[in-house]
Amino acid sequence: MLDFRVRSKKKQSTDDFSGRRKALLRFMMLCMLILVGRAIDLQVLSKKFLKDQGDMRQVDDVSVSAYRGMILDRNGDPLAISTPVESIWINPRELRHAKEDQIRMVEKLLNLPVGKVTELIKEDLHRQFLYIARRVNPQLGDKVKELKLTGVYFEREFKRFYPTGGVSAHIVGFTNVDDIGQEGMESGYEKLLRGTSGSKRVVRDGQRRIIDDIENIKEPVSGKNLELSIDQRIQYLAYRELQLAVTLNKAKSGALVVLDAKNGEILAAVNQPSFNPNTRNSLKEGLYRNRAITDVFEPGSAVKPFVVAAALEGGYIAQNATFITNGSYQIGRNTVKDVHNYGTLDLTHVIKKSSNVGVSMMALKMPPKYFWGIYHQLGFGVSAGSGFPGEATGTMRDYKKWSDFDRAIMSFGYGLSSSALQLARAYTALADDGVLHSVSLLKREEDDDAVRVFSAKTAKSVRKMMETVLMKDGTAYEARVDGYSAAGKTGTVKKAGARGYTEKNYFAVFAGMAPAVDPRLIIVVMIDEPSAGQYYGGLVSAPVFSKVMAGALRILEVAPDEEETMPVLLTQKSQ
Repeated sequence: MLDFRVRSKKKQSTDDFSGRRKALLRFMMLCMLILVGRAIDLQVLSKKFLKDQGDMRQVDDVSVSAYRGMILDRNGDPLAISTPVESIWINPRELRHAKEDQIRMVEKLLNLPVGKVTELIKEDLHRQFLYIARRVNPQLGDKVKELKLTGVYFEREFKRFYPTGGVSAHIVGFTNVDDIGQEGMESGYEKLLRGTSGSKRVVRDGQRRIIDDIENIKEPVSGKNLELSIDQRIQYLAYRELQLAVTLNKAKSGALVVLDAKNGEILAAVNQPSFNPNTRNSLKEGLYRNRAITDVFEPGSAVKPFVVAAALEGGYIAQNATFITNGSYQIGRNTVKDVHNYGTLDLTHVIKKSSNVGVSMMALKMPPKYFWGIYHQLGFGVSAGSGFPGEATGTMRDYKKWSDFDRAIMSFGYGLSSSALQLARAYTALADDGVLHSVSLLKREEDDDAVRVFSAKTAKSVRKMMETVLMKDGTAYEARVDGYSAAGKTGTVKKAGARGYTEKNYFAVFAGMAPAVDPRLIIVVMIDEPSAGQYYGGLVSAPVFSKVMAGALRILEVAPDEEETMPVLLTQKSQ
């Protein structure tokens, strides 16, 4: 009986274990079936849904724009600054569901042609990203945001703003829609100004909207500021007076440069016509050119003081030399003429009366290699080295190819070309007692590249002669500067045409310095094709020199060295 009970208990225990095992196996098989079914559902039945969910959430690395450095004048006043703006883009797939009147409102706010956005939606329906406006002001961006249109998105960027508008446009230049320098100092110093962009990791949704920042990968490094040598006060004064002169004389264009005679800094460089870099959509490309630095012309009689200085410095003429001009001078088959028969002239009167015959006689006394060498040292035919993009080098023929007549015409400014800046730089050799300065558009205290071309004695002597040009019987009485002594030289240059030099079109040039005893500033004025009746440098460009020089010296607080007098109107013609 006992044995039967034991066997019964063993059989019951075995049956219980077998039942639990079967239940466990069934449960495991059920789990496996559920997992297989779920896998089939996810990988086959719900594949599109999962893919769409993945596309809606993407990790992406995006660029973080660096703040572009400012461009400042020598006193710290801004000439170019960057301000935050909004760029507006659309997702055509989403925006196609918007109401027509809402799209028209977007077009109206952004000043887009009627139907432009609708056209973009139809043409680029497959795209998910399309700009419709770049760098609009934040206030306008807020108005577009108020429409709350699905498919219209916003991106923060920077826009370049030029507070002085057209006054400094040719020097500063401008950037394009991507904030990359295109002209002027913006282009020349692009690497310095633009800085280095940063980056960050973000999460985007299916419409490319950034929905979360994950981490900063690299911090942006702002661009460095650029401090120019330009004095905006003098720049504005020069711009105003040149604009007035070009308008009154009905001229084609004009250029003006103001240099510091002591260290070669460019304090002003203006051109007419000008342009507004803030609103330049409809302007022609030619207006962007900085004519004062990139365009060349034959300087004419403005180079005559250099011929006198070269002849004196080399000992080819004496200080008391005289020349019998008689109104003309025969050189081979060619004849050099003066406006009048001035008879016998000393050195001072050769400059004062601007005698072509007198300087031609001096030029022929100098060996071609020496004469060419002085011009070359003064910077003719070589770049002035200001660092401005596209700076002109000018032209000057090799002295080995000169004829006697070539030497003669080069003595009164034909047969070579220079920019207004090159001519102004050459004048530093007379203004700073024989020392020629390099030029700079960046602020500096001293010129480490200055070189001596003439002795101090020669420079002072020629400068004294140039003072007589501004006397009443000189060629530039209207160039005198109220309260200050001044020295200078006119140039009235025939323009070259297809068939040689014309008799109707001229460059009116004046180059000068003040105060004459110890010059602080040099100014060169060039007006192209004045057509209102007068075309002489002494009548067209000299008055501009007078006004700009007087104002600039007062701005710089240079003490007057002469008694101030009331301006006197001049009716006689001068060269």
